[in-house]
Amino acid sequence: MIQSALDELRRMNKRQFIYQCLSFGMIVSSALMIWKGLMVVTGSESPIVVVLSGSMEPAFHRGDLLFLTNFESDPVRVGEIVVFKVEGRDIPIVHRVVKLHEGRNGTVKFLTKGDNNSVDDRGLYAPGQLWLTSKDMVGRARGFLPHVGMVTIYMNEYPKFKCAVLAALGLYVLVHRE
Repeated sequence: MIQSALDELRRMNKRQFIYQCLSFGMIVSSALMIWKGLMVVTGSESPIVVVLSGSMEPAFHRGDLLFLTNFESDPVRVGEIVVFKVEGRDIPIVHRVVKLHEGRNGTVKFLTKGDNNSVDDRGLYAPGQLWLTSKDMVGRARGFLPHVGMVTIYMNEYPKFKCAVLAALGLYVLVHRE
């Protein structure tokens, strides 16, 4: 299969090859435009995230794909599932709001906890941080697709799998002329 794809690639003239490369570039550009459009529509810097651990079971399992929104006019409520980033950590965390703290000046702070965890998330927050604020929040879970994100997890855990998938996709786009 790979040999026939490579043979097909060798038979292409220069113009066909450039056309296929431009087609590949259009696919990548379209994906980026769709992602940016979702960011604008949802108000979230990351409108789609993958659950990476079992801390939210039974509500969400590892590999579930979550769809997020983050509209500032919508207040945070106890029981909502939020995705947040903590200073010093690159990976967002998906947990449930368990407590709200409303300040005298109108600011709202909240505390989170994983459904499958025995304690709240204060141990995960930045040193000295006891509550999260809206600036820490990436979004709120509005929907999910079960297990669809496992491909992403496999690609991150097995770099050779990631290279194989990307190489196969790139070769497919270059070789197929439709």
